[in-house]
Order: sequence, then C-alpha cells, then structure tokens
Amino acid sequence: MQTVTSADGTSIAFERHGEGPPLILLHGGSSPQYWKPVIPRFADDYTVIIPHRRGVGESDDSEEYSLDRGVEDICAIIDAVDGTPVLFGHSFGGLLAIETARTAAVEKLIAYEPAVLVGEYRQQADLASQMQTRIDNGERRQAMKFYIREVMHGGDIDDLDGWLAEWPPWPDIVALTENIARINRAIEQYQLPDSLSIDAPTLLLTGTEGPPHLRDGIRAVDEALTDSTFVEFEGIGHGGPTEAPDRVTSEVRGFIEGKKTPTPKSSD
Repeated sequence: MQTVTSADGTSIAFERHGEGPPLILLHGGSSPQYWKPVIPRFADDYTVIIPHRRGVGESDDSEEYSLDRGVEDICAIIDAVDGTPVLFGHSFGGLLAIETARTAAVEKLIAYEPAVLVGEYRQQADLASQMQTRIDNGERRQAMKFYIREVMHGGDIDDLDGWLAEWPPWPDIVALTENIARINRAIEQYQLPDSLSIDAPTLLLTGTEGPPHLRDGIRAVDEALTDSTFVEFEGIGHGGPTEAPDRVTSEVRGFIEGKKTPTPKSSD
C-alpha cells in the first residue's frame, strides 16, 4: 500500500497491481474491493492503481467532504504515478473521473453509469437526508438497504433481503453507511454543466438493467461532451464492471488500445 498527501493534508492510500501504463480504477459507494474481479484482467499489461476514497479502506478521513476534495485526492495520485493515466470510474467514481479529467491530464476517460442526477429526479433527490434520518435513528442497516434499493435497483426490487443474502459485499458494506450518505450529499449538490470540456477521448458505459435515473444521467453526460463513445450492454445492471467483467473489460480494453475510437458527433 502506498500513500499520497492530498491538497488539504489528508493521507490517501492506493494499491498498485501489475506493470505497464497506469490505469486508475475509481470505486463508487462500495469499497476498493469492488474492483477485485477486474484487476487480473488488466494487471498483465497495465499498472492498475486502486485509490481508497477518503474515509474508506486505508485512507484517512476529514470532517469536510465534497466532490472537490475527492478530485484533489485523485489529482494527488495522478501526480505520484509515472505516465499519463487512463481513468476508469464506476458510479460515484465515474463522476470523480469526469470531474478530474476536466482539469488533470489523462490519457483516456471511461465512466460506467456515473452518479450524475438530471431533470426532475435531481430536483427531488433527497437520498442523503433519508439515509441520514435512518442513521440518526440507529437504523444503519435500513439506511444501506434504502440506498441499495434506490441506487442499484432504481427503487424496484421484489426481494431485496433475498438479493442481499446472495451478495458477498453486503456484510462489509454496512460499515460504509455514513460515508455513503455523505457522498450522496455531494452527488445531489452537483449540477452537470451544459458543456463538458474534456480533452481526453471518453467512453461512456451503461447497462439496459441499470437504474433509470443513472441511465438518464449518462445520456446527459454524452450530450454535454463533444467527443465521446456511448456503449450500452444488454442485460447488465449498475454493477456492470463486476457483474459481467469479461464483457465490460473487453470493451474497455478495445477503447484503451485504440481498437475502438470515438465517432465525431454531428454539429447539428
């Protein structure tokens, strides 16, 4: 495990796997262990960097948390690695990747269903406050169940308890409840600009079974970019990179290695 010092003095930890050009994988509301099925699919050809988001894993925490602080954390890691990295983020990690790429030099940008809220859903979003109410009432597990139902399943799942019983991260992810509530607050405060200026080629990924509000969000991101590739996976949900790692990493590899390039958008 290595560490860097972020702009506000917080120590941020990151893992390093394999050898080759740097590929930074940014986790969302889950832990860095989210990327465990993905790492071996890249580590033979890339130096895979797994940051631990502040307050998670081996990273230190701070009283203040915001999207800007998260971007500063990733920029500190970018400065510490050799070469210009590819950024690949999932969910909140996808939003972090997008915002980091607006100011930092990156080779390519990849985001799977970034946590971008748009339209009426954004106006009504209060996930963070509803989670916090449950936390304040001592109902941390209920707060996490609420988050998983709304974010991973778009509010629509018949047997959440049965699904959680078969979901390996569930026993550990409850420990992240307070952290997830505050990143949802940061997500709700973010407003997607009409135009995103990102120099790096960008790949946007979604699944047909993903939450409708995140599928709306990624399409809005695509519209805000002047140069991006949009790929939709049939039958895959919000957990795409680990739900179907072979399919997703194959698409990502093709994009990174230049086998698939963005199609210029019409100016109409």
